[in-house]
Order: sequence, then C-alpha cells, then structure tokens
Amino acid sequence: MNMKSSDSSGGRDTGIGGVCMMNTTWRDGQHPSLIKFISTFLRANSFRLNFVPIGPDFIFNCGGLSVAFVFVTSWDCHNVPTLFRRVRELKEQFARFYVVVTLPTREQNDSFVRTYFKLGMEFGKPSFVPVQDLEMGFEKIVKIALSLGVCKQQDAVSKLKAERRQFIQVMDIFIRVVTSIPSIDNHDANMLSQAIGSIEAIAKASKQFILENTDLSEEKADTLRRFFRDPKFYLCPKVD
Repeated sequence: MNMKSSDSSGGRDTGIGGVCMMNTTWRDGQHPSLIKFISTFLRANSFRLNFVPIGPDFIFNCGGLSVAFVFVTSWDCHNVPTLFRRVRELKEQFARFYVVVTLPTREQNDSFVRTYFKLGMEFGKPSFVPVQDLEMGFEKIVKIALSLGVCKQQDAVSKLKAERRQFIQVMDIFIRVVTSIPSIDNHDANMLSQAIGSIEAIAKASKQFILENTDLSEEKADTLRRFFRDPKFYLCPKVD
C-alpha cells in the first residue's frame, strides 16, 4: 500500500486541530478506502496526519494533550487474548488511552462482552468504545481527542485568568504600600515595580541605582532610601 501523509500536500494543511500519528503497521493492514476516509476526515477537521511506528494504533495531540487509541476494525474472537494483552501493556504507558472496537453484529457484541469479563479486564481501565462501523469508530476517536483537548485548553485558560487575578491583587497591594511613602505617587510605584521589582528589592536598592533605572527625582530617591534605612525617618509619625 503506497499511502502518503496528508502533511505532504505542500503546506496546505496547517494542523490547527492538532496532530494525528497513525501506526504504520496498523495502516498497512487496512483497506485503502478506510485510510482515504481517515485522511479526508482528519483534513476536514484541521488535523495533520503522520505515519510513524508507534505502539498504539493512533496518538492524537490536541492542545498539548496526548491521547492514545487502539482501533479494532475487525473482531476476531480467536485473537482476543493477544489483543487484551496488548491493551494491558499500552494502558501502563499512556495516561489517556481508549480502545475503539467495531462490532457490527449482535453475535460479535456478545462475544466481546463474554471475553471482556472472562479475561478479567478492569472496567474503565482503559475505556472500551463499541461502535457499529468503521467510519463511526474513527469519528468517535476524533471526538474523544478533541473534547479532551478542549478541556485541557479551557483548564489552561482558567489557570491563566487565576494567575492574572492574583497578579492584579498583588500589584494593587504593592502600589498601596509604596504610595504610602511620602511623595511617592502611582506613577512612581509602577516605575519602581518595572525597573527594580519587589518591595524588598527597592528597600535594598541604593539611591544611585534608583536614579539610574527610574525617572524618579533625586529628592524622591533620597526619600525612598531614608524610608527603608533610617529609623528616625520611618518610625516618626506621619501627618497628612
């Protein structure tokens, strides 16, 4: 079978949805029409497709999250022990791992259920996803990968928002503390934060360092130095 990766199309595919890596051995065992369907479906969902010798049948990377899949396209009751042994091995290697099994008939579904419990598979570890046909199976794979990727991105956005809120709160406290120093206003506080950093760093900075790295006047730089280093200054009562 002479199939080419969809990312060899002259850069037309930007891979916005993510990257899909397909096991070369799995690919070579499938009908060309299925590989064509998969390539087209991935391209339509902005995925870049690579063919590589990996352990699972597929590894998707969406939003910085990797998800592995085994895609059983033909249920063979005589080869089940080998399949489940492989699944157990891969389960230990991937935190997010799913097995999609094509079971178009009632007999195959019953066979799968009997074998699943007979061989002592732990329910949900990994998750098995039964489907009726190949196209549905691969669509399920892409939906699972995309949904996990979206959750990961939303979690990252939430963390960024939380960090931003925390930064704003810390900055607000910083400005209130620094502007409590006589003659230091909001502009001066922001300048000190950007050029020098924390209150501790400002307290340790020399008058000359403050003058060289900020636009504060010599009088204000002297006030800062005296405020942090002269007990007679910072312990005396302040009257507005």
